[in-house]
Amino acid sequence: MTVELKNPPAETLATDCRAMAERAKAASEVLVSCSTAAKNKWLLAAAAAIEAHAPELLAANARDVEAAPGFGLNAAAVDRLKLTPTRIKSAADGLRQVAALPDPVGEVREGGLRPNGLQVLKVGVPIGVVFFIYESRPNVTADAAALCVKSGNAVILRGGKEAIHSNTALHRILADSLDQCGLPADAVQLVTSLDRAAVGHFLRMPQLIDLAIPRGGKGLIERVVSEAMMPVMKHYDGNCHVYVDAAADLDMAERIVINAKCARPGVCNATESLLVHAAIADVFLPKIGAALTARGVEIRGCEETRKRLPAAKLATEADHRAEFLDLIISVKVVETLDVAVSHINEYGSKHTDAIITRDLAASRRFTQRVDSAAVIVNASTRFNDGFELGLGAEIGISTDKFHARGPCGLRELTTYKYVVTGDGQVRE
Repeated sequence: MTVELKNPPAETLATDCRAMAERAKAASEVLVSCSTAAKNKWLLAAAAAIEAHAPELLAANARDVEAAPGFGLNAAAVDRLKLTPTRIKSAADGLRQVAALPDPVGEVREGGLRPNGLQVLKVGVPIGVVFFIYESRPNVTADAAALCVKSGNAVILRGGKEAIHSNTALHRILADSLDQCGLPADAVQLVTSLDRAAVGHFLRMPQLIDLAIPRGGKGLIERVVSEAMMPVMKHYDGNCHVYVDAAADLDMAERIVINAKCARPGVCNATESLLVHAAIADVFLPKIGAALTARGVEIRGCEETRKRLPAAKLATEADHRAEFLDLIISVKVVETLDVAVSHINEYGSKHTDAIITRDLAASRRFTQRVDSAAVIVNASTRFNDGFELGLGAEIGISTDKFHARGPCGLRELTTYKYVVTGDGQVRE
């Protein structure tokens, strides 16, 4: 599939963006009353179509991967961009998993009968129109479309230029089956203009777009937050920590740190910072240092770390705050659990932080005091993921406290309204 990398003239871009938003708004007004059966039918049909068109998707993705060096993508970023037969199957399976999840639209979340006879129900409803801006990972195109449509929302997708061929091919597959399944064709739209001004146009349409979700680098998210005239669901970065406590099983700690740092270093739930209790630093740091170095990880440590690992680079203040998204890790030796907690709350990004310990009291203190969207005990930070936590696919991870926090799945893409039914009651 060939994609023309052209932008419309500046004078027509705003008009084109508004027309897309208006079509999405109209589609959302139809989606709100579409049946769960119709939505699930589309999800299953789209999953089958993705698998059937795997060769086309791989060919489109190969064009993006070939062009990746021209966009300055490092190895981890290219890994996020790349589709494989396994990842295509996973994307299709993700749609099937969303189809199997309960529909949050129409769900009665609370309810009861008032003393005056009024029935009061708190009912789940779609948010409306979602503008989703994301970078690299083309499988996110399928995840976002699936989650938005199942939760009754229309979505406008704006992927990065580095994935334009992959996203266009995926979108065509997803969109072709909408009308056939009784859903509005404009429920899933893709912005094909590469002009960055298009994003600004959409962010200034609060009357048509109800929620913006940026998923990508910190610069993208900061831009969306500064320009958006509608609510934004987001996290800025993922400086995730693993704290190895004095009471840790050190073999377990090694397995977890290696998985959390090395399995996929370019994702937001990968560990970037390692904290080690001073009581076990002499034993654990040489052990984990050798394991990380063998896997090509660059270690940047505090002075206490470098006493045990002389080859480590000296960590700066910026290193302790960094989301490297690469095979680099900052390491610090801490005297107590409380110092570890204070360090995480100061330097972390409130995304995902883990403790490795056999001390129940220590784990409880850590989970109570660390102010992050996900706090994990004796497991990898990479479990902060919608699928792994039982939500199905996710549209992103929020570090905000309103209205959603952590992995955002179907329920987080809905809001609610009160439905009040009476029998002639009037307020005295």
